[in-house]
This record gives sequence, C-alpha cells and structure tokens, in this order.
Amino acid sequence: MKERLLDRPLTVGRYTLANRVVFQPMEGCDCEEDGRPSALTREKYMRAARSGAGLIWFEANAVCPEGRTNVRQMMLTEDNLDAFRSLLCEMRAAAVAEGFPAPVMLLQLTHSGRQSIRPMIAYRHPIYEEKRPVTEDMTVTDAYLDTLPALYGRSAALAIAAGFDGVDVKSCHGYLLQELLSAFTREGKYGGDFENRTRLYLACVRAAREAMPGEALLTARLGVSDMVRKPYGFGTDETGALDLTEPDLLIGRLIEAGVRILNVTVGNPYYNPHINRPYRGGAYAPPEPAEEGLLRFALVEKHIKERFSDLTVVGSGLSYYRETLIERSEELLREGACDLVGYGRVTLAYPDFYKDSLAGRFNPKKCCTACSKCTVLMRRGLVSGCAVFNEYYKNLLKESKK
Repeated sequence: MKERLLDRPLTVGRYTLANRVVFQPMEGCDCEEDGRPSALTREKYMRAARSGAGLIWFEANAVCPEGRTNVRQMMLTEDNLDAFRSLLCEMRAAAVAEGFPAPVMLLQLTHSGRQSIRPMIAYRHPIYEEKRPVTEDMTVTDAYLDTLPALYGRSAALAIAAGFDGVDVKSCHGYLLQELLSAFTREGKYGGDFENRTRLYLACVRAAREAMPGEALLTARLGVSDMVRKPYGFGTDETGALDLTEPDLLIGRLIEAGVRILNVTVGNPYYNPHINRPYRGGAYAPPEPAEEGLLRFALVEKHIKERFSDLTVVGSGLSYYRETLIERSEELLREGACDLVGYGRVTLAYPDFYKDSLAGRFNPKKCCTACSKCTVLMRRGLVSGCAVFNEYYKNLLKESKK
C-alpha cells in the first residue's frame, strides 16, 4: 500500500503520536451518577483503544457538579480516581495487544454553563433563549466565575494522577467559557472588551498548565466561530458572517499560555447543529448545504495553520464523508490544513475504520450515515451511541419512540 500521511507519526513535545488519527470527544451521557465510567462508557473507550488511533480525546468532563449537562456526565474526582486509572491502564494494554503503540490520551475539561442541568448563563442571549428560556437569576456572578480557575487546575492535576497525558480546556459549542467570549453586553471584568471576555478562559488555561508537569500536554477544543451574529456570537460580524480577527488574537494568547494542540470546531449544536455536524438524514432540509459547512471547516483550519505554523491543528467535520473518508483525510493533511484529523460520529458507528483501512478492508457502508440519531438519543435524555449500526442504541431509540 502506498505510504499515507495519515499513518505517519507526529511528535508534540515529549509525546509521539503513532499516526494522525484522533478520536474526537463524543459525550455518551452514560457515566455513573458519581461521574465514573460505567460499563457502557468503558466499552466505548475500549473499542477506541483497539482502533489503532494515535490520539484518543476523552469526552467532556465537568469540573464541578453544577457544571454538568446531566447527572451521568463524566466527572473525575478524588473519590473515583482509581476507576479512571484502571480504564486507562486497560486501554493501553488493549492497544498493545492489537499490535499498536499505546495511544496518547487527553481529558476534556468543561463547565456546561447555559446547558447545565440548571442553566448558568454568562448574559441574557435573546437568540439562544428562543429555544431554552432562562431567568435573570441564572446569570453567574463575577464572584462565582472567580472560583473556576482553581477547579480547572484541580481537574487537570487529577487527570495526570489518573494517567492522562494532558488535558483540553474546552471552549466551544455555547458552553460557559465559550459564551463568555461573546459577552459584549455583560458588565464587569468578564464582559465588554476583548480582554475582559477572554479573561476567564485564559485564567483557566493557565491554571491547568500550572497544575500539570511541564511535559504534560495542554490543549484546547476551541469554537473559533459560533456562527451567530455579533454581539451574540464570537468570531462573527454583525451579519453573522465569519470574522477571525478576535479568534486569531485569542489563539495567539493560548499559545503563549502553553497550548500545544488546537482542536478546531465551529457553530453551536444547540442552535445551528448542522454547521458542525453536516446532515445527510433526509428527514428535512438543513439550513445550509453540507458542502458549505465542510468547506468552512477546511478554510478555517488552513487559515489557522498558516498563521500559527508551530501549532498542532486538529481538523474536524470528517464523519460526513463515507466512501471518501480516508481520501479526504489525506487531502487535508497534504494541503496543510491540519496536522491531525479528528473523527467524531464515525467512531461511534465504525470504531475499527482506521484499523480496517490499514488491513485493506475499509468498508464505507459501515461509516456514519450523518443521520444525527446519536444526538437524538442525547436530546431525549438517554445514553448516546450509534443507533444505526449498534443494536443496543438502535433498540434504545425504538423504545424511546413508544
């Protein structure tokens, strides 16, 4: 087989990734109520471990109980540390048993903000509140926000103790840190100008850096644009068009704070879901053609890579491609749009896609159909997985319709 860029190792700091394949953070809403991995959670990550992926990016892990989207969101604590440590050890052993190097593993740290069980909002947002009304008393105070960097630092330290290679300080998809980036109308030190709106995010990033050993990886899953018009969206102008002026400034600050890998995303799945999850289901017409969103991903990633050449960039939006999944991944790497290619929904549908491609038996018919049924399960308050190819989740979806 012709040598592929996808299969080449990549060194970031002291870590060498065996290849350019990234399993993206995909929430399963299936942990135990104390935040530890359940049997379903473990099964998903063991499949990931056996896939051959060079980097496994664990799903959103709440830094505090009130910041969880649901009672079964992942949440690493002192009390359940051993459960995470055990899972990571088993994953590394499983990868080696399959003939692959142990993957690099990151834990995504988050506060769900507006999407918490009880919404905690940065400011009143008339666009988002059309879908999920809130009240004024749900606005978080500056005093509360002041406590968050310490929580991110604690979670980062716990992640290293559990055996993770680093953490992701998440700011995307309308969660609290991301919403603050567009808090133009908020008063006080966390709203208004660029310095104020980025203050908390950068403080949480620095706290995570300080809590980890110097060699640990500090990364960010960043929504470079909400694709919501200013002043209610970050990375846009007053018409809602893409504007990367402030995202570029922020990325520069993130690099200064020690971020080594940037995982790029756009849009908000609670408001404009098919911008970052192009749809092929056929039940309705999405607001924009999938090709438009996919092109936007590539253009944004290439812009960042050209501007910040030393930054390791993870591309997103690959699951829509089925027959051309591997070919498109190669194109993005060859064009210099990104250094690593991230796969989300397809890892739920066909976790062995990369391993099968190495063996010459890649089957596009097993790939994600981009139907969004995994998200439908989540929105119904159920555990989430592929409801097309996995019988457990397929039956769960059927039962939920009764």
